Amino acid sequence: MTLGLQALLAVTPILVAAILLVGLRLPARWAMPVVYFAAAGIALIVWQMPFVYIAASTIQGLVITFDILYIIFGAILLLNVLKYSGAVEVIRSTFTGISADRRVQVVIMAWLFGSFIEGASGFGTPAAIVAPLLVAIGFPAMAAVMIGMMIQSTPVTFGAVGTPVIIGIGGGLRNVFLNERLAAAGSSYPEYQQMIVGNAAVIHGIVGALIPLLMVMMMTRFFGANRSWTEGLSIFPFAILGGLAFTIPYALTGLFLGPEFPSLLGAGVGLVIVTAAARRGILVPKDSWDFPPAEIWPADWSSRVRSSPEPLTVAKPMAIWLAALPYVILALLLVLTRLPQIPVGQWLREGATLTWANVLGTEIQASTTPLYLPGTMLIMTVLITYFLHRMRPAQLKSAISDSGKILVGAGFVLIFTIPMVRVYINSGFNPLAIPSMPLTMAEWVAANVGGVWPLFAPTIGAMGAFIAGSNTISNLMFSLFQHGVAERLNMPGTVIVALQAVGAAAGNMIAIHNVVAASATVGLLGQEGALLRKTIIPTVYYVVLAGILGLIAVSVLGVSDPLVEAQVVMESLP
Repeated sequence: MTLGLQALLAVTPILVAAILLVGLRLPARWAMPVVYFAAAGIALIVWQMPFVYIAASTIQGLVITFDILYIIFGAILLLNVLKYSGAVEVIRSTFTGISADRRVQVVIMAWLFGSFIEGASGFGTPAAIVAPLLVAIGFPAMAAVMIGMMIQSTPVTFGAVGTPVIIGIGGGLRNVFLNERLAAAGSSYPEYQQMIVGNAAVIHGIVGALIPLLMVMMMTRFFGANRSWTEGLSIFPFAILGGLAFTIPYALTGLFLGPEFPSLLGAGVGLVIVTAAARRGILVPKDSWDFPPAEIWPADWSSRVRSSPEPLTVAKPMAIWLAALPYVILALLLVLTRLPQIPVGQWLREGATLTWANVLGTEIQASTTPLYLPGTMLIMTVLITYFLHRMRPAQLKSAISDSGKILVGAGFVLIFTIPMVRVYINSGFNPLAIPSMPLTMAEWVAANVGGVWPLFAPTIGAMGAFIAGSNTISNLMFSLFQHGVAERLNMPGTVIVALQAVGAAAGNMIAIHNVVAASATVGLLGQEGALLRKTIIPTVYYVVLAGILGLIAVSVLGVSDPLVEAQVVMESLP
């Protein structure tokens, strides 16, 4: 069998997913079971992967699915608890009183507050929260959804306290072979992952600094009375302040702390700086921009339902510091359990690690550390918030019920998606000595694309997110493929996988699932095509600039990693 045919068969499950989800517009709950059986069938028949390895890979995938669902549940539960306690309404009211200029509102409420929500909750929640908020204060529904979708770019790689990296890249890239090679090179997977995190944070930090300006410019171009790009450009100093106030602490946090913190701390620091600047009129334009009168809006701008924030559900309004305190508590809990200088994280990992060393007698291992997962920190924050905000038991019960409904929908899709990815990755366990499906694809790409691959790596990540609607799933599907391409081209895998993660974040802006979900929150269903034609603009900007930065890092700056350095040493030996 030729390499080209092997690569075509290897990419077939991904093509099937694209056809079912995008072409036929089937719901993921119907499409992903088909994709799972397609991947398992190709692994069994073409790769001749023993059935016991397919079963073991499925079990391994289900364990990873538990980790993801645990984090999702904790993230959504915290958000729902804050809704029922009235904290979300207090935060909204505070932000809307800062400025009447719609451009300033976009930078603070959409970019910074939305990025903070992404850092804490992820999974499309920023658009679902911010879009109704913007509509409620006078934004056209289509503008609100467009802006809400653009939030889901820079903060997404480190959204839901790092899930796209911890679960996405970890579940997609880490395997016994990589662990062995890193050990031989004098490194380890946690160190290698941190290099990926640092590279992704720096690339995002550069590209993402212009996103708030692009948000404003697209708003004035598509929804202003004069349809003008320059009306948005006139807020350049303030928008750049908003971008850098987020991306500088974001990049530094990624370089030195880890994947859980960049979006949370970057957005938190940015909110403090930019809100203070806006209140004092620093860098704020003297003129104030607004939409044309609502009575002359085109029909496709408007919501089909009236959207308004949830009513305050507490007996009396709470202070803003008390409303925001749960997020501070969450950040502190994450810092306490993630900093290597503090042994708490090590205790949580070692005290409750559940491992199945040889699943069904194979070399495949499944393990989880439930107490160390961010889900535990989120649930602890929920319990503290329950008492801090003096909530009633019925409110907590409603929050749990709402979160459980979301979990059921996500769970059914993931119990097929993640096992499919693990079968895909573990297909290298076969008697034919054929590389796994991702590595076979990587061999074909390396043979046919060559040294300009960094330009294309972010686009692959974006395509994965477009299809799957998730940075995490895109990373699960393509991290090993991207790393395989890097190895065959003797490029640093830490840079190429970082480009995958950056592209997958950008792809959320055009992910159909996210567009539909955000549109539904403001009653704008049926306008998905028009929205995608707008959000493709920032997506193209993101993947192109990220690709150029990746090419510069590899070809000009000569960025390396332990595996490349080990390979250079091996080649220099006589």
